[in-house]
Amino acid sequence: MGRRSSSNQPNEFLFEEGGGRGTHLHSKSVPSLLKTITSAFKDKKSIVADDQVRTMGASFSHLGLSNDVVSSVVSLPSSNTGKKSSSKSKNLQRWTSSGLSTPRDSEHYTDLDDDWDSNVENCLTSVNSQPKFIENKPTFEYPLIRKISSGVKSSTDDGALALYAPHILQEEESHKELEEMNAKLSRYHRFKHLVEESTVDMDKLKKMAWNGIPSELRPISWQLLVGYLPTNSNRREAQLHRKRQEYLGLIEQEFTKEKDAQTWHQIEIDIPRTNPRIKLYGFKSTQRSLERILYLWAVRHPASGYVQGINDLATPFYQTFLSAYIKDETDVTQFDPSTLPKDSIDAIEADTFWCLTKLLEGIQDNYIHAQPGIIRQVNELKDLVRRIDTELSNHLDDENVEFIQFSFRWMNCLLMREISMESTIRMWDTYLSEPNGFSEFHVYVCAAYLVKWSDELKKMDFQAIMMFLQDPPTKNWTEKDVELLLSEAFIWQSLYKNATAHLRG
Repeated sequence: MGRRSSSNQPNEFLFEEGGGRGTHLHSKSVPSLLKTITSAFKDKKSIVADDQVRTMGASFSHLGLSNDVVSSVVSLPSSNTGKKSSSKSKNLQRWTSSGLSTPRDSEHYTDLDDDWDSNVENCLTSVNSQPKFIENKPTFEYPLIRKISSGVKSSTDDGALALYAPHILQEEESHKELEEMNAKLSRYHRFKHLVEESTVDMDKLKKMAWNGIPSELRPISWQLLVGYLPTNSNRREAQLHRKRQEYLGLIEQEFTKEKDAQTWHQIEIDIPRTNPRIKLYGFKSTQRSLERILYLWAVRHPASGYVQGINDLATPFYQTFLSAYIKDETDVTQFDPSTLPKDSIDAIEADTFWCLTKLLEGIQDNYIHAQPGIIRQVNELKDLVRRIDTELSNHLDDENVEFIQFSFRWMNCLLMREISMESTIRMWDTYLSEPNGFSEFHVYVCAAYLVKWSDELKKMDFQAIMMFLQDPPTKNWTEKDVELLLSEAFIWQSLYKNATAHLRG
């Protein structure tokens, strides 16, 4: 998957997924490369990508973990990596126009997501047993991992013999799976070694993280990438202690006096509507934590205050940092944080608050009065799509579809309503690795996302277009789908970012 060169001339090379210098972006090679990636993207061909590697313990977070290493034989499921997916997208339904009038400009825009009407009271089921969590306070120690040895005998190269010896094919498949596992473990160790260095090389971390971060190392990697943790490992423990104590002091200060009624009321309304299909966000403990985080951010940033959509942006941080405190066999999306010690809950809240604050510093124009940052991004998206896919742009104009009508939510919630939380978290690995990932690169991602549906959209009228874009067929996207989207966005950015006139009318 693509990655920007670290040379003085950005976008000069595309890097392959495994690392190393790849294709040079000469003008003669770009059309062929672009055609190949676009074709693969539309056909939903699989690309080989590192899956998440689960190990005992989680990133930097726990004392007292056993140092026992994996020593038993690992049984792996069979895979068909590299083959085209057998599942096909459902045929898109074409809706006929119901006589909607031509849309008019408005001073206010609202979110039409049906999540606001979800009955979240019935989403929860009783917890039969409490998942196990790690009781110790977070530090920066990591569990050891032993590289798996395949121990597979060499198989014959005679294809005819394989027809009479199915076990040989099984051995070959097992050998491939073990090689893949070893590659994942090797990648994990490279990440682990990098974040454990006395001074982390941030350029190297960004380059590696662009292609995805192992889940066990995501908490510390995100905190480094966002600038919450210092690169000097000797300062991290003191920094965490200080920032967490500062957060608790601010909470005590703000919650012992009368609250801002309007802000608190809006937060109380939005919290139950946040990720209603994920059980984690229905637990009272999660909701109380998010209320405190969002209210504190709002009162400390009066220029914007609380704006609908900020609640969504807090959740990837919260879920990622929570994962560092639970055992690996536990599904974080099903976990009730109330089973954790209070010190752990406080730490998760504090880390989420400070990282959310860092993120919003770069896109605060999206949430001040009149939200000029979002309006700018929508206009940039419109101009970019006109250059990438003129036919689609003209069709949207012919059908009187305004970009603000469907892409306002894309900018306000960073596509979180369009893809799953798992896909969002993977996307943020790349966003946090980009210089302006959430403000600039996100526009290119939105362009790639819209152009992906070009063939279907050009056959639809106004009503069908709006209905399709409000509920696109992306809920079951995998990490590979997201990586294809990011790859295509990288291509558009490589072609257009340094063209000074491309985002002018």
